[in-house]
Amino acid sequence: MKISYCCEKGKMIFSPFSVLKNYHRISVILILFISIALFTSCRNDKSQTKTDFYLEYVDSYNRKVTLNSEPQRIISLSPAITEMIFLLHSEYKLAGISDFCNYPPETAKIKKVGGLIDLNIEHLMSLNPDLILIGSIVGKEQIEKIEKLGIPVIALKEENRIEGIFRSLTALGNIVNRPALAEEQIRILQEKLNKMEQTNKKSSAEKSVFYVVGYGEAGDFTAPKSSHIHEIITLAGGRNIGESLTGWSISRELIFEQNPDLIFIRKEDFANFSKTYPYNQLNAVKAGHLYAIESGWIDIVSPRNIDAIEFMHRCIEEN
Repeated sequence: MKISYCCEKGKMIFSPFSVLKNYHRISVILILFISIALFTSCRNDKSQTKTDFYLEYVDSYNRKVTLNSEPQRIISLSPAITEMIFLLHSEYKLAGISDFCNYPPETAKIKKVGGLIDLNIEHLMSLNPDLILIGSIVGKEQIEKIEKLGIPVIALKEENRIEGIFRSLTALGNIVNRPALAEEQIRILQEKLNKMEQTNKKSSAEKSVFYVVGYGEAGDFTAPKSSHIHEIITLAGGRNIGESLTGWSISRELIFEQNPDLIFIRKEDFANFSKTYPYNQLNAVKAGHLYAIESGWIDIVSPRNIDAIEFMHRCIEEN
């Protein structure tokens, strides 16, 4: 039964149901105000904890480097770093590179800043960089000279392990704001390594490998166990004849004692080595198991090391 109190025409009619209806509206408004207050509070808390810099990074010299904003003009003083920046599709940020940065071919269009030993600081500054990336050769003293001029420097020193490539790609992905692409490139490279590793496990015979770093009257040189080249040979499924060495020098007696199954040498040295005595007496040379390899694939720690591993792997599998 509906209960109401009627007044004269034009005056208010009071009903318990109208009270409930108004109470409901008031409740909704209160909830809305509370929600707005909470949102504002959360936003203010977030703004208070928000950092006022783009990136903070502890580099290879254990220096904490802070970048206030995303770098737009980078100078790379490392061939490996330059190569990885291209791999991350961020080459447009390169304002300058060292004379030794020659891969990929597009590097020819980027301004060169000279060598690495005696840096021309004035020339570097003329390019208005907001970040300088260095590898293993540039020392701390030169870093300090640059930083005194207000330019941040991050050192990503080359390592002697293939895993170092992945760490450098991750770091550069964060620096140039391409973290997802860096992860994707690492996944692709890792898949290639995993595929070769599975093939190596099925192989019954391990082949001995000699990588010629240097030869001739000045002496014979190859990769010791502590080098990344040793790891390249191992990951390709070979046995490095220099694995017992502590340095890069190898005696000619040891080379002939090992008489490796396969020999790899830089393309530019291939023809001369194959005709030079006594190297042309090695079984691998006589059997046609001397292979020319791109020096850029193997001489520095870079993503192209995977190309070297794949190439060596194929050669080993074919023999």
